[in-house]
Amino acid sequence: MEVEAEVTGIDAKIDAFFQPFSEAIASIVFYSASLGGHDIKVILIWLVLVSLFFTFYLGFINVRYFKHAVDLVRGKYDKPGDAGQISRFQALTTSLSGTVGLGNIAGVAVAVSVGGPGAAFWMLVMGFFGMTTKFAEVMLGVKYRHHPDPDRPEIVSGGPMYYIRDAFNNRNIPYLGQIMGGFFAACCVLGTLGAASVFQTNQAYQQVVNVTGGAESFLADKGWLFGLGMAVLVGVVIIGGIKSIAAVASKIVPIMGLIYLVAGLVVIGLHAGQIPEAFVTIFESAFGVKAGIGGLMGALLMGVQRATFSNEAGFGTASIAHAAAKTNEPVSQGFVGMLGPFIDTVIICMVTALVITVTGAYESGSGMEGVELTSRAFESGISWFPYVLCLTVFLFAYSTMIAWSYYGVKSFAFLFGEHEWVGNVFKVIFLLFIVVGASASLDAVILFTDAGVFAMTIPNIIGLYFLAPEIKRDVKDYITRIKPA
Repeated sequence: MEVEAEVTGIDAKIDAFFQPFSEAIASIVFYSASLGGHDIKVILIWLVLVSLFFTFYLGFINVRYFKHAVDLVRGKYDKPGDAGQISRFQALTTSLSGTVGLGNIAGVAVAVSVGGPGAAFWMLVMGFFGMTTKFAEVMLGVKYRHHPDPDRPEIVSGGPMYYIRDAFNNRNIPYLGQIMGGFFAACCVLGTLGAASVFQTNQAYQQVVNVTGGAESFLADKGWLFGLGMAVLVGVVIIGGIKSIAAVASKIVPIMGLIYLVAGLVVIGLHAGQIPEAFVTIFESAFGVKAGIGGLMGALLMGVQRATFSNEAGFGTASIAHAAAKTNEPVSQGFVGMLGPFIDTVIICMVTALVITVTGAYESGSGMEGVELTSRAFESGISWFPYVLCLTVFLFAYSTMIAWSYYGVKSFAFLFGEHEWVGNVFKVIFLLFIVVGASASLDAVILFTDAGVFAMTIPNIIGLYFLAPEIKRDVKDYITRIKPA
């Protein structure tokens, strides 16, 4: 008990230290404007506008070349001599490892519990438009990637920090590019340690404790032990770099996605009679047919917010993984990357929303609910399904951590030098944060790092707008040469 009290005391001191900084930074990054009685985060408008812009600017390529994107993932256009470290499919699954996570389970539940079932419709819409933002990021990530080690030309580094820096350097504005690229990298490091390490471990631990007896669970007072075990599991993968991470991600992502989708479809199938009514409810709630303008705004805002949190279109992180893909055609990898939001938001999030809606689980809740609402909905189908959900929560959290560790390594190296020892230092720090994450609830630290994650969108999207004409020109050239079906 003395040790537990000491840990709690340390947590409280850390929270107290970070709280003023966290609240100050969060108040800037998450600044809200009032509209129709609702507070709208300006950062969300920033993300929505860029997705709309690129969708129209590039002529709805997310629809016109969807089949071509699937053909690329299948390897139809692969060339053995192309530069890179991992296959297109591995690049896609690695980026999905970072986005397919607790947001698909708990985030959707939050959206529906607060904004009503209609929030699911707006999540789908944002997933659709977010595909083109992701396309632009990934394409640039490959185009502006670097080979930092002359003795090992197969190793590549890429991402927003590189295309932001190089875009401004090439236009004789080097200082601005270096500052903005460095700002992105610093924010990514913070986000990796907090949102992708502390938060993911903490949530996975809580779910495991809940299904193993709650307060009576063997792990109830052994968060450090769970964290240590998780750190070992993550460490054995990330020590091998992107090839090891991609190899694991390419196996885990399809398996965890299939388990979750099958479980969700079983629950939906058991409530087949409620499916038509569920779609009517979602549509009516989405457009405020019964709830009026207030209901419309609530559903719209929650749907947009949770979709953005889930697929990370506009954050730029996926381009760090896709930069390692074996291809000499940046545009082609952009098409592969745009499948991410479709799989993450349009498919997986919509299954969660339908499970919650057809079972009517959201009607018995009170206020904002997260994973507990999804768990209740699954339990209404088959009593032991929460255990399946626990397994997927663990896998989702684990896959998110291994993918984001790579983002953190590359960002850390951008700041402190492209040396192997720099990457190893960050990996050790990341693993230590995993142990801390399971045994502590550092709310102020997580708020601080969440703000850092969203702050990444500022330099990234500025870079995307700046390079928009170049993106459009390269797309036109690629389509003319390849003539995809």
